[in-house]
Amino acid sequence: MEDFLWGLWNGVTAWPLLILHIFDWWERYPVYNLGRDGGWYQFGFLLGAGSPLLGMFGGNKAAQRD
Repeated sequence: MEDFLWGLWNGVTAWPLLILHIFDWWERYPVYNLGRDGGWYQFGFLLGAGSPLLGMFGGNKAAQRD
């Protein structure tokens, strides 16, 4: 369960960290933690990384129904 929560957290923070890494502003923290690489971590990471995108698409559908 701990790996899932870390994967979820790292997935949510992956987008801002990716932007920081692209411009070479913050290399201290990796986007993906290879030390916790496992099934539950990967599942949490995918859910966390996809959540901002899913939230944007879901909000547009709800606004169109009204």
